[in-house]
Amino acid sequence: MIAFTEEQEELRALVRRFLTDRAAVRTWMESEEGHDPVLWRRMADELGLHGVAVPEEYGGSGGGPVELGIVLEELGRVLLPSPFFATVALAGQALTAAGDDAAKSRWLPGIADGSLTATLAVAEESGRPDDIATTATNGTLSGTKMFVVDGHTADLLLVVARTGLFAVEGSAPGVSRTRLETLDPTRRLARIDFADAPAVRIGDSPPHKALDLAVVALAAEQVGGAQACLDMAVGYAKVRVQFGRPIGTFQAIKHKCADVLLAVEAARSAAYHAASAGDELPVAARVAGAYCSAAYTHAAKENIQIHGGIGYTWEHDAHLHLRRAKSSEQLFGAPAAHRARLADLVGIRAAG
Repeated sequence: MIAFTEEQEELRALVRRFLTDRAAVRTWMESEEGHDPVLWRRMADELGLHGVAVPEEYGGSGGGPVELGIVLEELGRVLLPSPFFATVALAGQALTAAGDDAAKSRWLPGIADGSLTATLAVAEESGRPDDIATTATNGTLSGTKMFVVDGHTADLLLVVARTGLFAVEGSAPGVSRTRLETLDPTRRLARIDFADAPAVRIGDSPPHKALDLAVVALAAEQVGGAQACLDMAVGYAKVRVQFGRPIGTFQAIKHKCADVLLAVEAARSAAYHAASAGDELPVAARVAGAYCSAAYTHAAKENIQIHGGIGYTWEHDAHLHLRRAKSSEQLFGAPAAHRARLADLVGIRAAG
């Protein structure tokens, strides 16, 4: 059982109440912006969510990965189309983890007050986060980044190159951005080409911690999505009647719901352990990345099975969760890649 503080529970309740009447997912995912700019401002001005994981000296509330995970879990429940994940969870944490005071002073206040959108560009043509070919030479960056979350609109691009982490303005010369058509309509991804684009190095160390924090943030969001699938499946099983009885009274449906419940609770434990893991972050992040990805996909599939044919229709939200689950499963490495990295970290080598 995970124990949250009273303040953390209040944060969860606040975000859930705020989103209940405002998450018009289908309207926003089909809009030109891909999100609701008014909601984006209200999340910053009324709730202060953009600064939840930003240190107080840079305009944030001084929370950490646990508080951010709570917010992301609630956003994942409603599949909110928003630059929040890219800006706050990816770029904001990467800046904080880099330990570069000048970079933090320059960009974190804008992230905290919602005036700046940003993202973290990691994967390239292969899609593997550890296969990096982008190079930095004499203050410029060259290469191609793929599957960059909100990369086509972000004001600031934090780019993982062979020699470290670099910041590039989205409107800088030498930057070409193309929105990709992908499986998940609620999260927009982009291809970004850099041709001698002016870049600023962030910190002096490889961005390993930033990548681990990105995996943990995604895991929290996946937990929220998996919980939504469970709630949706249980709710439908209570009201759908077959042979004169609710389908939830059938043993097969009970087993499916119970299996999903176990998967969701275990995923939540993995995600929040990783968020508070401290020095154990590299190992805990890979456990969370592997398990939460699989749990969300499992929950989304079982939800559709319980709903039957209606779950596959465009009008029903069940398929939107399956699309998000499958897309997120590949975002920072598939479960198999996380397990392979985990094996390296703990000194295990697979036979053969």
